[in-house]
Amino acid sequence: MALDIRMPALSPTMEEGTLAKWLVKVGDTVSSGDVMAEIETDKATMEFEAVDEGVIAEILIEAGTEGVKVGAVIARLAIEGEEAAPAPATPAPAPAAAEDGPAATPTARKLAEQNGIALGSITGTGPKGKITKEDVEAAIAAGGGAATPAPAAAPAAAPAPAPVATSGERIIASPLAKRIAADKGIDLALVKGTGPNGRIVKEDVESFTPGAAASAAPAAAAPAAPAPAAQPAPVAVPTLGGDLDAPYEVQKLNNVRKVIARRLTEAKQTIPHIYLTVDVRLDPLLKLRGELNKSLEADGVKLSVNDLLIKALARALQRVPKCNVSFQGDALFEYSRQDISVAVAAPSGLITPVIRDAGRKGLAQISTEMKELANKARDGKLMPHEYQGGTASLSNLGMFGTKQFDAVINPPQAMILAIGAGEQRPYVVDGALSVATVMSATGSFDHRAIDGADGAQLMQAFQQLVENPMGLVV
Repeated sequence: MALDIRMPALSPTMEEGTLAKWLVKVGDTVSSGDVMAEIETDKATMEFEAVDEGVIAEILIEAGTEGVKVGAVIARLAIEGEEAAPAPATPAPAPAAAEDGPAATPTARKLAEQNGIALGSITGTGPKGKITKEDVEAAIAAGGGAATPAPAAAPAAAPAPAPVATSGERIIASPLAKRIAADKGIDLALVKGTGPNGRIVKEDVESFTPGAAASAAPAAAAPAAPAPAAQPAPVAVPTLGGDLDAPYEVQKLNNVRKVIARRLTEAKQTIPHIYLTVDVRLDPLLKLRGELNKSLEADGVKLSVNDLLIKALARALQRVPKCNVSFQGDALFEYSRQDISVAVAAPSGLITPVIRDAGRKGLAQISTEMKELANKARDGKLMPHEYQGGTASLSNLGMFGTKQFDAVINPPQAMILAIGAGEQRPYVVDGALSVATVMSATGSFDHRAIDGADGAQLMQAFQQLVENPMGLVV
């Protein structure tokens, strides 16, 4: 029997994902535990393993497809000695012979059957002329629903793509072409499409020159009416965006970036942020770090400043537990463990792996875990349990020279600590003015859950722990 392989939910928040890459093909035999595909979730790219044994009979969702809903059938597995290829897929004898000629994807073939379109009448734009889903959709949009009269109607329909610029007719263009045209202020009625059935594609819009179109417009519009020939002139009207002719490249948002955009927008719109900043003298912590690294060198451990700051935030939360909370509507959750989410810049976007129970872990253990998690984050290999949860966050931009910044709270957490660069500043030490290495640290607090006085106590505790760092090693 055939077994449906469905899009898995690889994280609790995942509703859809991108099928980034297939690692198997039709006819391959798979066993339980074999990696079949790479799926991009809302947090990372993860491997999808087979659960059953069998032969890949059909792949329904192509590699690179975005927005695949959780639970959607993405492939079929033939088990118990079934044939790999789905034999009943082309039962019709006579029509099948005509339609099976051109190569087409399974999705394109199914879509063509549903709309009564002969594949032989469609020009494929895929690899080696293969007909894709987009080619069939273009044929549908061009009114190619009747498959039978296709041969007779072909000569009459052939000139149809040329007068794309005629006003009142439906303009066939890819979504990307429409978006680029809207950004550049180009009237698609003036653009000649070179895609299937005269469809306007990205290259047509990018190579379009308004001057050439303006000179051709009067000749094309003359038979209809001379007055409308001057209508395309408003195309070049400037907008608030400035120069629309500046070169640019369209980059689709990946799932991680979409989630970042949605969650941070919600955070700024729904969470009343309060910001508290303290200046912290780093010299004692830097001295202790140097001494610890000498003693840990034989163990292959090298502490970073960030490792010590993670520990300092966790210990400060131990001292001020009122800040180790989350707002839950009509209740506050006060946590007894300090799980610190640490912001890491990965190629796919910002992600926050979690150092769990950081208040009770030693500095060497925190350092080792942080390096492993950061490497996995940059490679897109974090597992859900490694980045989900966390009771407070830390974001350090000091290595880029940023002096001070206000971070956005990562809900449902109620605070995040933003760390700036350590720099030489005039500073009063023991009642005397001297030069010291000082950094600015800013706490962002959810004012629904944390009062200003409690936030100030946390910042004070953090400052004391950094300036008297022996409290981090006991």
